[in-house]
Amino acid sequence: MVSQRTRANEEYIGRGDCGNAQYDSSRKSTATSPHSKRNRAVVRALNPMLVTYLEASRDLCETDSVLFGAALAVWRIIGARLPTAGRAIGQSSAIPAWRIRIEERIAKARALIGRLICFRSGNNRPRVVRTVRMAFAGTNISLSQPDIMQKLTERIDDLKQKIAAWGKRIRRFTERSTRFNQNRLFQSDQKRLYKSLERPVVCGAGPAPNQADMVAFWRSLWSEPVNHSEGPWTEVVASQCASITPMDPVIITPDDVAEAVRRAPNWKSPGLDGLHHYWLKGIMVCHAVLARQFQEALNQKSLPSLASSLLGSLIWFLKTRLPQTRANTAPLRVYPPYTRH
Repeated sequence: MVSQRTRANEEYIGRGDCGNAQYDSSRKSTATSPHSKRNRAVVRALNPMLVTYLEASRDLCETDSVLFGAALAVWRIIGARLPTAGRAIGQSSAIPAWRIRIEERIAKARALIGRLICFRSGNNRPRVVRTVRMAFAGTNISLSQPDIMQKLTERIDDLKQKIAAWGKRIRRFTERSTRFNQNRLFQSDQKRLYKSLERPVVCGAGPAPNQADMVAFWRSLWSEPVNHSEGPWTEVVASQCASITPMDPVIITPDDVAEAVRRAPNWKSPGLDGLHHYWLKGIMVCHAVLARQFQEALNQKSLPSLASSLLGSLIWFLKTRLPQTRANTAPLRVYPPYTRH
């Protein structure tokens, strides 16, 4: 298991030394797997094999390596295809059937409007006349009537209104489908959602801002100490809070970890650590180790070995449709599963 974990880290993770906790952005997260009885049985069979390695884990970084290696081992055993780094992010380009039907109606209506306009302007070719007769089929309107031009105008206006109604229906259905897909994607994979919201045309307009300048700009707003003059009301609040009983010390138990991952979606975006909730649910022997190591980190008030992973992966996104500037680009973090609860 140790050699397999090491090989997995070297081949698929692209990550440095565990003690340094430098997680490379090229690390691939374990993707979704079929929820079959066979796959769950493989995960359950792997639980007793991991006890020795988890008990020997010194910090959260080593625990993460063991769990990721176990997930990769299960992935190879079940014969699933590993995710590729260049996988396209976005929705399928297939056009739904309902939209194809409406677009066909719009195309036929526009072609009919063209023939009616040609007939109204004096074009009496047999094909045009035959189309006009078909347009008035089932009605009492004859082409020899004296008010046929008015009837043609009314028919053309009626077709134009139908085209406008069909177009609004397409826009309404498309907006509803977009909202539905975005809400569902937000629940399952927030990182893919924010990637799909990027606008290539807007992002490519003008030179991209320097990342160091963006970091310095936002750090000056968030990290620089500021002296505020709050006024006398803060002293009143402080005196009122002096009598409040301090909160009891937080004790993290294995049941707390199990409950946190039980209510979480299986394949939500995992962050830089590369672990989905699915593996934390299936590898139940890690709950006690994670509870102990998080308790130690909480008591020490520091996370030196896994600080970069717990901060999550950083994504820069545009706040408005304006061109890229450091003030118009804001950072967003996707956090690992077990730090969200």
